[in-house]
Amino acid sequence: MINNIVLVGRTTKTIELKQNKNGTNYVQFTLAVNRPYKDEQGGQQADFINCVAWNKTAETIAKYVPKGTMIGVEGRLQVRSYSNEAGVRQYLSEVLVNRFTFLESKKSSTIVEPVEPFNPAMESNINPFDPNFSNPNCSPTSQNYNNPFTTATTLAGSLNRAMNPISVSDDDLPF
Repeated sequence: MINNIVLVGRTTKTIELKQNKNGTNYVQFTLAVNRPYKDEQGGQQADFINCVAWNKTAETIAKYVPKGTMIGVEGRLQVRSYSNEAGVRQYLSEVLVNRFTFLESKKSSTIVEPVEPFNPAMESNINPFDPNFSNPNCSPTSQNYNNPFTTATTLAGSLNRAMNPISVSDDDLPF
């Protein structure tokens, strides 16, 4: 069985570290994840997904992730239920966070620097997302679209060879 969730979004409020009655640290936060399309008026749509992290992961998130920070989250979907004050059974779906990744530096959250967008036409005139795409650099197993992880990572590796490496300074690290 597979229960794996990967999200990229922005935190919607300041995250506070809490403790349960056993003394275990946890955080609850909401991640705003943009949808790939816009509404009729051209406005961006988003899903607001509840997330929970425990122990050291929770401590790190509470300490280094302010409101509005873009992060990547990996975890699993958890559905739990409880009875409210009226005795009605309520169900809650949330992502139980196993790990997270900072996707922007402290500087980029306050200062927007222009970035040249990736242009796949500069590398070649092919569309690697076309099902008929054939890349001689890919192994036959990576051309199997029943295995999207292998296909995506192989294609991403072949597309990004021409891109310059990212430089990371000490200011970008949260610790």
